[in-house]
Amino acid sequence: MICEKRKKINNRSFFLLFLFLFLTSFITSKTLKKVNIKDIRISGSELFTRHDVVKNSSLKFPIRLIFLNTNFLEKELKKNLSLKNVSVSRQILPFGLKVHLKTRTPIAYGEKIFNGEKIVGFIDKEGIFISKQNAEDINLRKLTIQVFGWEEKFKQTLSEILIAQENYELDIYKITFSPNGFLTIDEKTLKTLFLGFNPNLINNQLQIIKNLKKEFKKNNFSEKIDNIDLTDPNKPKIKVFKP
Repeated sequence: MICEKRKKINNRSFFLLFLFLFLTSFITSKTLKKVNIKDIRISGSELFTRHDVVKNSSLKFPIRLIFLNTNFLEKELKKNLSLKNVSVSRQILPFGLKVHLKTRTPIAYGEKIFNGEKIVGFIDKEGIFISKQNAEDINLRKLTIQVFGWEEKFKQTLSEILIAQENYELDIYKITFSPNGFLTIDEKTLKTLFLGFNPNLINNQLQIIKNLKKEFKKNNFSEKIDNIDLTDPNKPKIKVFKP
């Protein structure tokens, strides 16, 4: 009886050892296998293909699964494809690379200059520029704001303006950054607003714009406005039409 129990224990131990060695060998062989383009699976968006993933990565495919830096690939794809988020994971079964993409939602038209060439695209609520080819299908009629002169350094200021546009019920239709960084906003009621160079003033300036719009609309004064200079928020200058 005791011998039979020992025999069963030995058989079970041998089976578990065999299974462990088999799985270890299987996983090792899979991780050393090279990932090709056909092994890339994309989810979350139908806009991008496997070739887009390879084209916008500095990694050289085919590449062994074990050597693939998923964090590095995520950062590259997020930046190069103007994505909101990217998740990349290695998989043994089925073998390959799973890439989950989350695209950005455009809320404005955008233009920027890159290497002396004008590039047309879109802007999202975070102030991120989205190249035309990297934007999902959208209803262009809903995009009522135009942004000119976009640069990476302006995205936080731009985001503050776009959020205020919604929260303060403003009617901004044009945002312009000049080549030297001077910011101008065009709003339906308040006309042209000069905000200047200092991004640290933007929240104060937007609050003043909100208050001015409310006050001027109440008194029908906005029809007389030509432009408003808010480069110094403590000393607003209002220029009116002179008959």
